Amino acid sequence: MGEVLEKVYDMTAISNIADDPRFLIMYLLAFVLLYLGIKKNYEPLLLIPIAFGVLIANFPGGEMGVIAADGQGMVKLPNGTMRNVWEMPLHDIAHEMGIMNFIYYMLIKTGFIPPIIFMGVGALTDFGPMLRNLRLSIFGAAAQFGIFAVLLIAVASGFSLKEAGSLAIIGGADGPTAIFTTIKLAPDLLGPIAIAAYSYMSLVPIIIPLVVKLTCSEKELKINMKEQDKLYPSSQEFKNMRVLKILFPIAVTTVVAIIVPSAVPLVGMLMFGNLIKEVGNSTSRLFEAASNGIMNTATIFLGLSVGATMTVEAFLNLKTLGIVVGGFFAFALSIASGIMLVKLFNLFSKKKINPLIGATGLSAVPMASRVCNEIATKYDPKNHVLNYCMSSNISGVIGSAVAAGILISFLG
Repeated sequence: MGEVLEKVYDMTAISNIADDPRFLIMYLLAFVLLYLGIKKNYEPLLLIPIAFGVLIANFPGGEMGVIAADGQGMVKLPNGTMRNVWEMPLHDIAHEMGIMNFIYYMLIKTGFIPPIIFMGVGALTDFGPMLRNLRLSIFGAAAQFGIFAVLLIAVASGFSLKEAGSLAIIGGADGPTAIFTTIKLAPDLLGPIAIAAYSYMSLVPIIIPLVVKLTCSEKELKINMKEQDKLYPSSQEFKNMRVLKILFPIAVTTVVAIIVPSAVPLVGMLMFGNLIKEVGNSTSRLFEAASNGIMNTATIFLGLSVGATMTVEAFLNLKTLGIVVGGFFAFALSIASGIMLVKLFNLFSKKKINPLIGATGLSAVPMASRVCNEIATKYDPKNHVLNYCMSSNISGVIGSAVAAGILISFLG
């Protein structure tokens, strides 16, 4: 009887968890992320799959954790042998390493999923607010300063250039962009960088007000953009917005492809998704597929497999702590740099701009714009800045993708 009980005990994961209590930390992390996604509704479409991926990856014997390959592509299989994962057929990866590794190496490590999600994002994005207030889009570009500032700080802190680039892109506040960049530069850091990127995106309603409070005065936050437009009307007027919306994604793709070719996988798919939306009835079926079924499927696989990279060995180390801290600074500096450029602009312009527009130069669309609009209406209930903020916010999506392309070109 004792032998039977011993075998039953060995069959469970209890003995492995008892031998390595660090698994309990990973379970706690998964439960916290699930709580934030379910109860607090923080980025639930991605945070819940990622959290569940963390949970199932850390049960010993379940073989659901992603086995990271080294610089030469070598992985240690569960039976202890070493193999080059790039020489393994997909059915061997599924059989010997488990289904999650199959998904990861087929869809994530190849860089396939992030551009597909960008296509869906493009299909769901309306560039109209940005095109109507095109001069405000510069503040979306300014917000990318945080990325390059943290890149230098991370290198000085001991990260390699490629690792620093992957860490710094968190400042763009765009999960797929962070994942795509990390796959290219530092795939071993994919788990913690994805967690940090999506966690800080979900905390936009907390981080933006904090940075705004530290950098803006009440007088600046009361600047009413509609009143400024009345005092200093814009001479810019587009008579045929539909044509402009169709030409815009084509023009942006062409320009980006010439200047930063490595950004085309993200920017090109973003613009393609937007183009099939703006063309109208003749591409409505493509639009429906890109914005619904395809994007939802890609999101599920992305979240689960990225969460599955968060094993005990990959996550519980000092480098992960550095990523969490560095990611916060990248995020905060991106917000602050957009605000500072607005302040600089206001020194030399009669037509003043509310600094909240600079604070939305992130990729967190439309959450960042909504948060800033709420801040503005707290100081003046009539001061609605949502449409103005969306101009900077949408340009931030393009800016972060271009920044990712620059990092990949220089560091890859």
